[in-house]
Amino acid sequence: FVGWYYGANRSAKARVIVGKDTRRSSYMFEAALVSGLVASGADAYMLHVIPTPGVAHQTVEGCFDCGIMISASHNPFCDNGIKLVNSDGFKMDEDVLELIEDYIDGKSEVPLATGNHIGATVDYMQGRNRYIASLIASANFSLQGVKIGIDCANGSASSVAKPVFDALGADVRVINAAPDGFNINVDCGSTHMERLQRHVVEQGLDVGFAYDGDADRCLAVDERGRVVDGDQILYVCGVYLNKHGRLSGGTVVPTIASNFGLIKSLELAGLSAVTSGVGDRHVYAKMRAGGYSLGGEQTGHTIFGDIERTGDGIMTSLRVMEVIRAERETLSQLTAPCKLLPQAQVAVRVANKDAALENMGVQNAIAEAEAALANVAIVGASAGEGLGVSYLHWIIGDATRSIVVESRADGMHVMDDPVDVLTNQPSLEWHLENLRSYVTATSDFPANAQWGRAELAPYGAGAGMRGIPGDCYSP
Repeated sequence: FVGWYYGANRSAKARVIVGKDTRRSSYMFEAALVSGLVASGADAYMLHVIPTPGVAHQTVEGCFDCGIMISASHNPFCDNGIKLVNSDGFKMDEDVLELIEDYIDGKSEVPLATGNHIGATVDYMQGRNRYIASLIASANFSLQGVKIGIDCANGSASSVAKPVFDALGADVRVINAAPDGFNINVDCGSTHMERLQRHVVEQGLDVGFAYDGDADRCLAVDERGRVVDGDQILYVCGVYLNKHGRLSGGTVVPTIASNFGLIKSLELAGLSAVTSGVGDRHVYAKMRAGGYSLGGEQTGHTIFGDIERTGDGIMTSLRVMEVIRAERETLSQLTAPCKLLPQAQVAVRVANKDAALENMGVQNAIAEAEAALANVAIVGASAGEGLGVSYLHWIIGDATRSIVVESRADGMHVMDDPVDVLTNQPSLEWHLENLRSYVTATSDFPANAQWGRAELAPYGAGAGMRGIPGDCYSP
């Protein structure tokens, strides 16, 4: 359908570019898609394995009618999907997607090309090389002497990321860059940060970057082994760009799922935040509507609107390195002013998402909860055990002021920074009782306040104890 829509439907010869990630099934889908394109009369240009943003970039640079990326992003190898971008490098327009779905559902038919009207298949490896060259050219700085760890998730970044950093002079230490068709995203990449955290600490690296399967996401690890998520990347880049007059309107576009601490930290830095719906499509739509130049998601989709049209994980890591080099600070120092608050997200299955969100009862409940929590103190905790260590951290305060407290065997300590690995191993119950006594003695919390404990899902680096994973608790 795509080959016909952009070709014979317009009395023209369509030119379509095709890329894929490293899943075993991606090769099968590539063959099927290319066959369909040439059968409809279109010329199919094969980029082979490339990040999704590489397809978007080359669709524009090569003046193609549209681009197709075969990938299921951060999902397991057994899943797969198809992403389409228009000639401007944006995600395909909804009206065209609806026509494609109608064709798939058998509601429409298209004629096949015959004779000399069938399309050609073109090996377009030069497109991937041009994409790599564009990434290198976007960096006007040297990384000579900088030690960088990269986790390629055994995905599309495996053959792209290292050449970029090598060209800039970095000392690159790569992990998870040996795709076999089945190991994409398996205990690696931006959805499993633990290996990169340990890699950075054990190798004594300056910084680490992790991508997902199709490399449109990027999360970072600072020199201490702590995860730097998409919200913190937005903060670091937003403050830097604003300082140099490169942040349109002094505004950053996070999503409604972003940490509230990011919003407050941006405000304290003199910046504004305009939230969008979840999803990079919604982020970019909000950016275009408001003329903003920076937006993104907590998951690591970060869009630099002045130079790209979609999230690009490798580009994001280059922009973070630009800040580190220009400011001459470590990543932990750059993220320190961004005080994230305790956060929990729960997925609720509904029959119709839009109807549920528009329901007045739901909207009223949300408004009541926001009003009730406006002046309530927040007590967030992160606890864990790993490498023979137990620890417990709390953030105590409200939306505008907070302190970090650590429970150790020798008592409670107000922290300026996480401590090194502990030697004594008190129990979690001991930690919680220690907190109760501390809060009662040092704050205006009522002595008869109700206490409870809710175990949440594992939260990456716990409280940042050199990357030791842990579980979250809310006393």
